[in-house]
Order: sequence, then structure tokens, then C-alpha cells
Amino acid sequence: MKRYGQLWSIVTDRLCPYGAAMKVMGNLERQELGRWFNNRVENSHQPFRRREGAMARFRDIKTLQKFASAHASIHNHFNQDRHLNRRDIFKQSRATALAE
Repeated sequence: MKRYGQLWSIVTDRLCPYGAAMKVMGNLERQELGRWFNNRVENSHQPFRRREGAMARFRDIKTLQKFASAHASIHNHFNQDRHLNRRDIFKQSRATALAE
């Protein structure tokens, strides 16, 4: 907030709890509701939603937590963002990840 200043508007979908929370915060007039306003936010959460869908198949919360902790570290280790790196750098990073 210090860096960017005060918000002009807050984009939410039409769920009731958002309106109630905005009323408590005193930002109800800044809330923007719209069918496609929230697309940017929802698309940024897509990887999380995909993982959440996979995790919904677990019966026990402990096995879910074990999977989530292992999956996060392995995914971050091997996900090298191929589209951001040159081929030689990508291959070198993948080779080091496999060696570890």
C-alpha cells in the first residue's frame, strides 16, 4: 500500500461474503462486480486450482499434507520455466536438478 498508494477499486465476484467484508472494511463503494473483471485474478490461481483438484481425491488429511509438501519441493525443483531461459541454460539447470 505504501508503494502503490490507495486502491481505486477492488475487483471481486458476486459472492455474498465479499460484499459483507467490504462493508465491514468501509470499502463497499470501491468494490467492482462484473462477469469478466476477475479473469486476471482467477487465471493467476490456475496452477493452485489444478493442484487443489488433485488433492481433493485424498481421503486422509495427513496423506494430503505429505503429498503437498513433497510435491511442492519437487515441482519447484524441476520446473525450470523453459519459456524464460535459453536452451543451454535450461539443459544445464535440468542436469543439475537430476544430479541432486
